Amino acid sequence: MFHSFKPFGKFDLDKFLLDMKLKSSILLFSFVGIAGLAIFTGALRPFGQPEPNPQKEAALMRALLQGLDRLHFQPKSIDDSFSKEVYALYLKDIDNSKRLFTQDDINQLKQFEMQLDDQANAGTFEFFNLSLQLFDKALPKTQSWYQEILAKPMDFSKNELLETEGDKLQWAKDDAELRSRWEKWLKFEVLSRIVEEEQKQEKADFKGEKKTFAQLEEEMRKKVLDTYEKRQKQILKMDRTRRMEVYLNAITNVFDPHTGYFSPREKENFDIQMSGKLEGIGARLQSDGEKTTVTEIVPGGPAWKEGTLQPKDVILKVAQGTTDAESVDVMGWEIDDVVSKIRGPKGSKVTLSVRKADGMEKTITITRDVVIMEEGFAKSLMLNSGDAQDKVGYIYLPKFYADFTPQGVTSCAADVAKEVEKLKKEGAKGIILDLRNNGGGSLRDVVQMSGLFIENGPIVQVKSRTKTPEIMSDNDPRVQWGGPLVVMVNSFSASASEILAAAMQDYGRAVIVGSSGTYGKGTVQRFVDLDNATGDDSVKPLGEMKLTIQKFYRITGKTTQLDGVTPDIVLPDFYNYIDLGERENDYPLASTTIDAVPFKQNAYRINNLDKLKSDSEARVKSDDTFKKVSDNAVRLRKQKDQSQYPLQLEKYRNWNKRQDMEAEQFDNLFQPINGFNIENLAADIPQIQSDTSRIARNEDWLKDKKKDIQLYESYRIMQDMIRNTVAVGKN
Repeated sequence: MFHSFKPFGKFDLDKFLLDMKLKSSILLFSFVGIAGLAIFTGALRPFGQPEPNPQKEAALMRALLQGLDRLHFQPKSIDDSFSKEVYALYLKDIDNSKRLFTQDDINQLKQFEMQLDDQANAGTFEFFNLSLQLFDKALPKTQSWYQEILAKPMDFSKNELLETEGDKLQWAKDDAELRSRWEKWLKFEVLSRIVEEEQKQEKADFKGEKKTFAQLEEEMRKKVLDTYEKRQKQILKMDRTRRMEVYLNAITNVFDPHTGYFSPREKENFDIQMSGKLEGIGARLQSDGEKTTVTEIVPGGPAWKEGTLQPKDVILKVAQGTTDAESVDVMGWEIDDVVSKIRGPKGSKVTLSVRKADGMEKTITITRDVVIMEEGFAKSLMLNSGDAQDKVGYIYLPKFYADFTPQGVTSCAADVAKEVEKLKKEGAKGIILDLRNNGGGSLRDVVQMSGLFIENGPIVQVKSRTKTPEIMSDNDPRVQWGGPLVVMVNSFSASASEILAAAMQDYGRAVIVGSSGTYGKGTVQRFVDLDNATGDDSVKPLGEMKLTIQKFYRITGKTTQLDGVTPDIVLPDFYNYIDLGERENDYPLASTTIDAVPFKQNAYRINNLDKLKSDSEARVKSDDTFKKVSDNAVRLRKQKDQSQYPLQLEKYRNWNKRQDMEAEQFDNLFQPINGFNIENLAADIPQIQSDTSRIARNEDWLKDKKKDIQLYESYRIMQDMIRNTVAVGKN
């Protein structure tokens, strides 16, 4: 089964713009490089680490290279050019901001720059091993530096600048220069916190103790130190296997950014994300490096049914089975390790020892079951306004989820079909399908879902490296929705989202509305079990590789790779002036074209797109909120381009004040839109009211949609469609 997978995680604007002012919680992680953060937080275990298994590591490398050579859409020669690319990408992943290695360290690594191809073919890891040795040496050294620097008052009188962009820096020539670099980062982290607290104290509604600059400086140094020390503990728990994943992914990522290695644990997490289900107890957890705390109980899940486990409970111990089983103390564990102990097959039991919010300790036994994470599934609303009587249905689809196991129970295509039927039953005259921030997913489901809106015909062309394009078609002549359709997209709509939007645009079936363009991921991946590449059971399990095996093309022959989908009607968006998407990745595959295929549809035709566009442009131009969105987009572009920050106290205060004054123009930018009515479907209300957490989440969702100006403009475009376009088919 082939999938077109999500290219990125949940987007966080604060992280993307370094919290707009590079706040300290973000800066801490930059010393290992954002690209490697998900797996490799600079994480090493210098002591007590298990011995390397050369036989298994060599088998793993052989399996990866074999899969890349035989199956990748555009394989590369494993030669000196490949070696240089891996070398550069690996260093970028582990020390992107150049805060760990000195030029002397790089000189030692440099001798291997042209040898990584030979080592990969031989299944040896001399370069990787040396990088770990140097990293191991850097950790205690840099820890001693930040401890020393944060132990005494800082001098903010010097006219200094912090450069945060690693590409603009040379490697530090020696430890003295590297330590100076750390001192500047730490000064910025402390300074930004101090000024933030000063601003809080200046507010009229401030009720706490007002502290002097010296008091704040001492307090913030302690907070930054505490943050670093917690992260250091997590770093030291990482083993060679986790560290190896980063190196292996540097090798796979030079083929393309979506080809990667997944350890057995990472693959399990990926499957859960894709399917929206897992076997466990149904509790969300978070860790601060010391303790693991319950943040939410999933409605309808095993913990919810048992009733004792509650948010804010701290998990102390975990036992497999009943209270008679031996418990394992999980205090100080990584969150993934705690989760792996709590998850388990349906029907099995797990016993948790927890500390309640009141300090009491309690033992809870829960029978595991299938947990459905329903907030990631399709859901719908009904939209209307005082000046229009026609109801408009709204379907939100956060991802193209699917469960590919034999007992698969989730399918976004089937769920969207159900939402369409509910909307029809409750009188919708048009439907808006919201694919904003939808990073993609199941290719099978996007083809089936597209078929809901046309009689039958091609949806997408899929091209393997040596074969003629395969045309993936909707073969069902039924049209489940034959009325007006709007598809909403933005810069983070990717992969499967782009397939659906492109197909509906090419057929003239829907109006595509959104930001200046979509993400631009036009490749298809498949998971390959690496155990199949070896007959040696002693080295298993090796894990799996997500491998780019195909590119997909529109039915017109054009590609979405790099190019994305340009909406028919472009709306102001915060990210319209920021370079995002596939083009910003290292080593993306090129944009190419193939022959078109014949296609037609007679379900519904848009016969006045130019009029729809001009009417929308007129409304947007006269709308103050949209104007502010555009102005803020310019501001965000400026923020993103900035990489230097002042460390002198008054200069920083002045810079920070200017930033705040600019930002204040956009405070409370989005307000509830007068006359824009958003309602749950009658069919959904019993489920929503079955649990207080569902009620709360639904209320927040309704409030958010009530302020969604892009959705409101899409609704107005839909009203124009209902009034002025002609359906040529039936629902």
